Amino acid sequence: MSNTQTMTYARVGAVLEGAGVVAPEKVRQVLAEYAQGADTPLRPYEVACALESFGIALSIHADDIDQLEPGYASLLRRAAELTDGAVTVAKVRLVEGDRSPDGASRDDTLEFERNGIAVAVPAEHFSDEYYDQLAAAEAIDALNPGGDDARTFRYVDFPREKHGVYDTIVALVTPEQATALERGLGLALR
Repeated sequence: MSNTQTMTYARVGAVLEGAGVVAPEKVRQVLAEYAQGADTPLRPYEVACALESFGIALSIHADDIDQLEPGYASLLRRAAELTDGAVTVAKVRLVEGDRSPDGASRDDTLEFERNGIAVAVPAEHFSDEYYDQLAAAEAIDALNPGGDDARTFRYVDFPREKHGVYDTIVALVTPEQATALERGLGLALR
């Protein structure tokens, strides 16, 4: 997982292009957008977040969100967009369940349609302002294209700093692309 080269937006773009994950035009577009900082060194978490800028990943926000149901709907729509039309998402809703005996959490169900087929994911919410990170990841995993498309959503792991709060980053890549990104970027994709 280690890589001795300094990571920058320019380096991330070169690795993504070299692995066939992103087209050269997209790399040029992103580097133009980040022109002032394209060669600024990135910490490992910033490298993971850069994948979202290049259009192959999304983040599951760790801090508070405004509302759960619209938040999940937006998250799943963004994940579906990464599949380039292979997967559609519709009718996202959060069915509120019962509170735990101590009242600390609520057992809900995240429901949506994936290509017209109903999907239900159990979710435990301690607040109406925070995603259930595991439920969100499971729902995104349900959006893997499948069939002849070898891409799957993979959890992106990176060395973490003590006391840091991090969004969960998931990237849509093939097994071969995941290996290339691990080698080239020093990340782990599971």
